Amino acid sequence: MHERRDIFLHGLSLTLRRLPALLWTYTFNLALAFLFSIGLNLQFTTLLSHSLAAQRLSSGFDLGTLSETYLDLHEGPIGHAGTGFGHTSILLYLLIYFLLVPGTLFCYQTSAPARLSTLLQQGLIHLWRFVRITILTVIVSGLVLGLLFFLNGLWAEHVDEHIVGRSAFLHVLAGNILIFLVASVLRLYFDLVEVYTVQLGLHLSPDGKPDRRVRRTLAPAWRTLWANFSQAWPVFLFLTLLGFAAVVLTARTSMHMLAQPRVWPTFLLAQLGLFLMLLTRFWQRGAETSLALQNPIATPSLPPILPIAGTVDPIDPLHPGRRIQLSPEQNAASPTHEPISDPEPASPSLDGPDPGVFHHEPTKPPQ
Repeated sequence: MHERRDIFLHGLSLTLRRLPALLWTYTFNLALAFLFSIGLNLQFTTLLSHSLAAQRLSSGFDLGTLSETYLDLHEGPIGHAGTGFGHTSILLYLLIYFLLVPGTLFCYQTSAPARLSTLLQQGLIHLWRFVRITILTVIVSGLVLGLLFFLNGLWAEHVDEHIVGRSAFLHVLAGNILIFLVASVLRLYFDLVEVYTVQLGLHLSPDGKPDRRVRRTLAPAWRTLWANFSQAWPVFLFLTLLGFAAVVLTARTSMHMLAQPRVWPTFLLAQLGLFLMLLTRFWQRGAETSLALQNPIATPSLPPILPIAGTVDPIDPLHPGRRIQLSPEQNAASPTHEPISDPEPASPSLDGPDPGVFHHEPTKPPQ
């Protein structure tokens, strides 16, 4: 029996106990942002160095001018030459995602410390499994959300023809909220697929190798989601809105500070909002891990390699830094020492030969 825990608080506990995973992810994201800003600054400089429109950005920061400039960058003197930085940043971001997320989920589910070497090692082990999950996510989400966007477009046209004013806005907003809620359910489901994929990798197949079959996690993730929907989905939505609110609040405050001569307060405030949003995302991962640990994946192979507090479990031969969790039946069936058979009876000590055994009378020849 697994102890039932509040996934909201237990997820926060997992996140804080594996805080280096969050810090490393933020560091890499910040480095990618600087890399992307190099190409973006080059394009803006080339486009606006000899334009009077640059005054509206340097003196008062016109957000409309910035948006229009960003959309028209490809029409500038350098054309598409500067977009290589953006493409490189996207590829690097995906690579970091495929490396750090599996490593983080591994550290959440085991007692392994969230060192960078551990994160990268586990990321390399689970790399292709998470690539397959991402492709599956894109396909399923594209089909479901594509249909919803098509229906929402028809709904918006119907609203424009029959309703006006605030009521029309609320009707269109309701359609957009519906798409957001469906997208959140899909995101939560595939998050659980990722968690179960890492958990399944902690099992050994009958051939003695870690189980890498992603398809075996689809059904358990679905059952866990719907069996705990009233608990998991509100937590996921709350943390999503909490992270979004942090970004909006810090971004709005930053916009009011952009006209000041000093830039570093704006930069720090914006980074605070991004860090809080990343924290809520890792919190979601912790809550999903807590839910998966309370509803472990069923497997006919060996039990999962998850340490239990207060017990000493045998060391896993494939991963010496971890121990194998034994079920109560296995603990009862596995003796702590090798049984010793009953000793053979000691041979009797006699002073001389037994006369009843060795006494022999020779027979006389017949006469």
